[in-house]
Amino acid sequence: MSGHGHGHGCGCEGEHEPAERGLEYGLYRRIDLDKLQCLNESRDGDGRLVFKPWDQRNDREKFVESDADEELLFNIPFTGSVKLKGIIISGEDDESHPAEIRLYKNIPQMSFDDTGREPEQAFRLNRDPLAQLEYPTKIARFSSVHHLSIHISRNFGAESTRVYFIGLRGEYSEAHRHEVTISNYEAAANPADHKLESIIPQTNFIS
Repeated sequence: MSGHGHGHGCGCEGEHEPAERGLEYGLYRRIDLDKLQCLNESRDGDGRLVFKPWDQRNDREKFVESDADEELLFNIPFTGSVKLKGIIISGEDDESHPAEIRLYKNIPQMSFDDTGREPEQAFRLNRDPLAQLEYPTKIARFSSVHHLSIHISRNFGAESTRVYFIGLRGEYSEAHRHEVTISNYEAAANPADHKLESIIPQTNFIS
């Protein structure tokens, strides 16, 4: 709700108004949901339900539960390039809550056989039924992510894992934007034209 909170708080890094927080966690809109995969989900298609708007993060109607054991593997393709800055994972306040996640980037169609490789980053999780805990990523490692895999490797002891919400915070840029921009400059440039100098700094800026 955007009406809450008119600038109170210390303004420090990490303190956010609710509306601003919701905007920051808008990367779910940049997921190609039709191509999203969740391996070992108990019901087909449930994995995509947990990528939902910030104001629905505590909705208990939509969730994914693991099937054969406690592991889940999400393969998340984006519609462009993402700089991932943080992740929130929320589950039930019991032993079915994820206890550890491992993040991999740009490995499409990842399978459980691939999870033996070294992740870009791994987190031990605390139980977070209200979706309040953010785990900050090493941004240098997640600066140009087209595909993100999240491996939930274990929970707190239950036979299956339940997840209600996965929030992704970061920045998004359109795919192929640079190529389009550069070709536009080339199309507009006439080699005999003295305006070429004005194009050079823009080209430098793009690269």
